[in-house]
Amino acid sequence: MNERVVNKVWGVAPCAISFFIFAIVLFSDFMPAPFSNYAAQRFFLAGLLVIVAVFSSGFLIRRDGFCYLTQVWPATLVCIGFVFLSLPFSKAQVVWVEPGMYALFFLGFVQAGLLPKQWKQKENWVIILVSVTAIVSAFYGATTVLVYLFAMSDRVAKLSEYIPWGFVNIRYWSHIATWLLPLLPLAILIGPLKKLRLWRFFVALGTALWWWIVFLSSSRGTMLGVSFGVLLVALLIGRPAVPWLKVFLRYLAYGIVAWFVLSIFIPSMLLDDVSTRSLKSDTSGRMPLFAEAWRMSLVEFPLGLGPQSWLTHEIITENYRRSPKFGHPHNMYLMWAAEYGWLLIGAILILAAQAMRLFWKRRLELARDDTHALPLAAFTASVSAALLHAGVSAVFIAPGSMLIGFLVLSVFWALISEDRSVSYSASIAKRTIVAIMTMVAMGVLCLFWINEVRVYHGAMINDQVFYYEKVPEGSLPRFWLHGNYPRHESQMP
Repeated sequence: MNERVVNKVWGVAPCAISFFIFAIVLFSDFMPAPFSNYAAQRFFLAGLLVIVAVFSSGFLIRRDGFCYLTQVWPATLVCIGFVFLSLPFSKAQVVWVEPGMYALFFLGFVQAGLLPKQWKQKENWVIILVSVTAIVSAFYGATTVLVYLFAMSDRVAKLSEYIPWGFVNIRYWSHIATWLLPLLPLAILIGPLKKLRLWRFFVALGTALWWWIVFLSSSRGTMLGVSFGVLLVALLIGRPAVPWLKVFLRYLAYGIVAWFVLSIFIPSMLLDDVSTRSLKSDTSGRMPLFAEAWRMSLVEFPLGLGPQSWLTHEIITENYRRSPKFGHPHNMYLMWAAEYGWLLIGAILILAAQAMRLFWKRRLELARDDTHALPLAAFTASVSAALLHAGVSAVFIAPGSMLIGFLVLSVFWALISEDRSVSYSASIAKRTIVAIMTMVAMGVLCLFWINEVRVYHGAMINDQVFYYEKVPEGSLPRFWLHGNYPRHESQMP
C-alpha cells in the first residue's frame, strides 16, 4: 500500500475513533438509542478490543515477524493468566466474559502502542488524543454550565445531585477526570494550535470547569490519584517536566477560583442556603470490602475463587455481611487477586516492571533531548493517577473508563516503547502466512467471546424482572448496569 495513503489512515482513524469514544462516554444522553447506555458502551468496548486484537497481531507479525514477541510477552503472560486461571471454572455460567475482556484489554493496549512507530506516527497520535481531549472536555464543561444555569434558575441548592451529568454514578465521571486532567495542560504545549490565543483560552476554561466539578462532587479518588501522578512525574522527570507542571498548577488555580465563584459566591447571592459536598476523611465503607476480598484471595491461594466469584461466593467476614453490597470490592487489585489469584497479580507486576524499565530508559534519553519530555510527563501522570485510583474504585470495570483508559494507555505505551530496527528472520511471504493464520485463530477465539458477551447480556435482561422483585440489594453495576448476575445460588430463580 502507498505509504502516503497509509499515513493518512493512521491520522484519520485514531482521530475518528477517539471522537466517537469520547462522544459515547461523555455525551451518551444525546446519543441515539443504540449508543446511549451502559450496555452500549460495553459492547463498543468489546468490539474495539476484538478489532485491535485481530488486526494488530496480524499486522505486527507481518511487519516485524516474531521479533515483536520480545516486546509483548509480559502482556501476553497477563492475557494467558486471565484465561488459564479461569479454566477450572469453565462449567460455570458466562465464565469467559470478564476474563476475555481483561485478556484482550491488557494485550490490546500494548499491541496498539506498538503500531504508531511503524510509520513514525507516535507524535501525531499524542497530538490527536490530547486535542480531542481538550475539545470534548471543553464542550462537556460548557454544557455543564448550562445545567448549572438551569439549576440556579430553579433555586437548586444541592448542585451535586445534577452535576456531573450523563453518568449513572458520579464516580464513573471521576474515573474519566482522573485519566484526562493530567493531559489537558499538554494541549497548549504541543501541536499546531499551541500559540493560538483563542485555543489557549478554550483549553484553560474547559480544564477549570472540570476541576470545579471535581471539587463540587468531592471526587477524592481523582484528587488523590492526580496528586500522586503529578508528584511522581515531578520526582522522576524533574526539570524537563517544569513547563507542563506550571500549566497544570495554573489550571488547578483556575479550577479553585471557578469552584468559589460557581459553588459559593453565586449560590450565596441567589439562594438562602448554600449546600456543598464535604470532603470526607473516612473510607466510605470500603474497608469491609477490602477485608472480604483479601480473605477471598487466601482461600485457594494463589489461584483465586474464579471469575465473578465476588458475586457468587459464600461471605467470609462478618463485617462484610453487615455492610452494603456492591458489584466489586472497590479495589481492582484485590478483586483480581480474589477471583484469579495472586499468580495473576504476579503477571501484572511483570508487565508493570516492563513499563517501568521502558519508562526509565526513555527518561534517560531526555538528558540528551528533552523534546519528548512534556508528552511523557503528561501521560505518565495520567496512567499513574488512574492506577492509584484503581486501588479504591472500579476504574477497570466501568466501560467508559476502560474506553478512555485504553486510548491513554495505548499512547503511553507508544511513548515508552523502543524504537529499534528489526532484522527479519523470515521472508515477507512466510511472515504474511503466519500473520494470516494468527488473525484467523484470534478471530475465531474473539467470535466465541463476543457470543458469550451476547448470551450474558440476554441472560441479564431476562433476570431483571425476578431480581428487582425478589432481591432487595438494588442495582450493583459491574459488567452490565444490572451487574449482580450471576449471584449466590440462594438469590437465583
